[in-house]
Amino acid sequence: MNGKIVGGFIVVTALIAGVAIYYLQEYGYYVELGPEDAEIQLTSLTSQEPEPILIEGLEAIDADSSPLRFRACFHTDRTIAGLTEQFIIYDAAVPLNAPGWFDCFDAEAIGEALENGEAIAFLGERNIHDGVDRVVAVFDDGRAYAWHQLNETYQD
Repeated sequence: MNGKIVGGFIVVTALIAGVAIYYLQEYGYYVELGPEDAEIQLTSLTSQEPEPILIEGLEAIDADSSPLRFRACFHTDRTIAGLTEQFIIYDAAVPLNAPGWFDCFDAEAIGEALENGEAIAFLGERNIHDGVDRVVAVFDDGRAYAWHQLNETYQD
């Protein structure tokens, strides 16, 4: 009888821990940002400094628990041709997955678009956190997405 109680306790504790870990990873630490909280910038070819760009329809999330949790979706009226003449292209862009409930950000689709040339990635801001860059991908139709990813400081 005691073994069933102990075994049941272990199973219930593991289930509670599993649910808590899932909740914290998917929902717990994220906060939604407004336009006043998340200015989108691109790094200039000439000055090597980030410069704000005009955007609309910003949806963004972030979390204090990790510098890699930032994701944003928005539109810009800037053309890719104009952006490539003015801002630094980011060759090593790899979008990171967003939580399932943040519907506007599809890392797989963005990654495929970057690979086949439908979108171009730009350096938003180098070392926005230690060893982390903000990357901004822009599509021909004005859709744009931003995320944080590790730079060469912490990569192999």
